Amino acid sequence: MKKHNFSAGPSILERNVIEQSSRAALEINNSGLSLLEISHRSQDFISIIEEAQALTKELLNISEDYEILFLQGGASLQFYMAALNFSKPNGVAGYIDTGTWSKKAIEESKKIGRTITLASSVDKKYSYIPKNIANKEKIDYLHFTSNNTIYGTQFHSFQELSNLANINNAKLICDMSSDIFSKEIDINEFDLVYAGAQKNLGPAGATLVIIKKDSISENKHLPTYLNYNTHIQKKSMFNTPPVFSIYVAMLTLRWLKESGGIRSIERKNKEKATLLYNEIERNPLFFGIVNPEDRSNMNVTFNLKNIDHKYQFETMCKEGGINGIHGHRSIGGYRASIYNALSIESVRFLIQIMKQLEIQHNE
Repeated sequence: MKKHNFSAGPSILERNVIEQSSRAALEINNSGLSLLEISHRSQDFISIIEEAQALTKELLNISEDYEILFLQGGASLQFYMAALNFSKPNGVAGYIDTGTWSKKAIEESKKIGRTITLASSVDKKYSYIPKNIANKEKIDYLHFTSNNTIYGTQFHSFQELSNLANINNAKLICDMSSDIFSKEIDINEFDLVYAGAQKNLGPAGATLVIIKKDSISENKHLPTYLNYNTHIQKKSMFNTPPVFSIYVAMLTLRWLKESGGIRSIERKNKEKATLLYNEIERNPLFFGIVNPEDRSNMNVTFNLKNIDHKYQFETMCKEGGINGIHGHRSIGGYRASIYNALSIESVRFLIQIMKQLEIQHNE
């Protein structure tokens, strides 16, 4: 039976990417060695990471002012690492609080220095994106999370935050873990972008870091591993990198390029999201959780109006091969993560089940 994988992460990968990486796990490049056992100093792996870096630059139109790093520790390590590298002595860090992950980033920043929250949507359970943000205090950097995986909200424009950072002469930092490569963006607006791989890039294990090389100064007092300059100088090879995760990321980026690039995938993602949101609005058994203008094109959150329908809906999903539809344990309900690799056919299948549930309760 075909599975429809709506998991929030680790999430669906393109089928050919899985098949190619499976073959490489047995043998890479006719070398007689598995990808899992080659040296990270070998030419086989150097070619892999260089292609992954080159494809990242090509797909996102990144200039030579930026370094592409593949590190470890996920976005959770970047919460602390970003604050450590971009905070100034006696300075102030500014954050936008739009959910669980931005809140965690704020807590890590507080361990480094004074941290202020410029805007938050916690007052309405993170169901909207703050707008018309004002700041009366000089900040070293402005940090935000572009897409909120748990609550299902997304910044659809970065212009207000970019302007706010420019007015304050502050660096602009973004956690793009769950929507990078899903839409066209202008990387030149940012000093640092980071993303865990396990949404739109590959399996868990690698963390993509895109950093403007002249945005950080040399600071030899930082712990060696936590210093971005260490990884810039060592080209992501300061310690043994996550070889398999980077290889799968490279294959995913190849697939993305061959599929028409970012503009093409953005169009497909919008189509998937529109279909599903339209059904949630149309179907009298369901309702959306967040402000319509701030709804995520990656993580669609919704719920049943009548809890009595819960068992039947979930049974229908399970019998139909739908996986990962449950909402995050902190808010409940349902969450359909419709990342790049999820086909529109899977979205249509979920919609079909929602319609079937409606029909059965109208009989």
